[in-house]
Amino acid sequence: MSNQDNAGIYIFCGIQTNEKEEFGPVSFDGKEYDTFTIHYQDAAMVAAKVPMKIYPPNKENLFMHQQLVSKVMQSKDVVIPISFGNVFHSTEDVEVLLENLYPQFARLFPEIKGKMELGLKVIGKKDWIKSQMNESQKVKRLTRQVNGKSAEASYYERIQLGGATQEVVSSLIRDIEADIYAPLKTKAEAAKLNDPIGDRMLLNASFLVDRDKEETFDQLVNEAHEKWQDKVEFKYSGPWPAYNFVQIHLAVEES
Repeated sequence: MSNQDNAGIYIFCGIQTNEKEEFGPVSFDGKEYDTFTIHYQDAAMVAAKVPMKIYPPNKENLFMHQQLVSKVMQSKDVVIPISFGNVFHSTEDVEVLLENLYPQFARLFPEIKGKMELGLKVIGKKDWIKSQMNESQKVKRLTRQVNGKSAEASYYERIQLGGATQEVVSSLIRDIEADIYAPLKTKAEAAKLNDPIGDRMLLNASFLVDRDKEETFDQLVNEAHEKWQDKVEFKYSGPWPAYNFVQIHLAVEES
């Protein structure tokens, strides 16, 4: 262990338990540190004592955080996610934090018990999106108008062309939401639309699903994929803790 005088307490997630527990070691900067729980009533934080510093959200660190939380989920049916990078000065600080958060935790425990988050991203295939653009008379007309002209001479037409292509994409998004998202939403405990990432993403959705219904939900996703696979790509992920359905504000009240 590194210098104890400069040690901090890194927290991963909240769980519902009265028992002291460990979830194996985690690696920070190539060194392993044991995990343990810090308690208040029937709530606990999964934590590790690590060097007190700011940890960059690089791929390795984010993966480590995610993997530990996933491991906790394997044995716990109530996991409240905490975002990456929260390091406190002492166990006592985390105990105060947990006491302050307890009213939120007590409300969330029954809401997320036995539930998990599943994510679905739908990305339009390039050829299909291009074909949809080609079917738009407005896009074709404006494309002809800007061809052969300088950027300066076709400035306003290019703006209009950008708007026309966005109209096509927006129409595709509405179709995807109606045909894929809406039916899945009815089978989830809760659902959320997140902002698309990139030009071709047509759906970026999160679903809170009962663990007992995961297989049924998976089948619905598979059926939607069968129907749309020639036009889009699916990126289906999880199970995760309820990142998109839990908002925890971390703060230690000063006396």
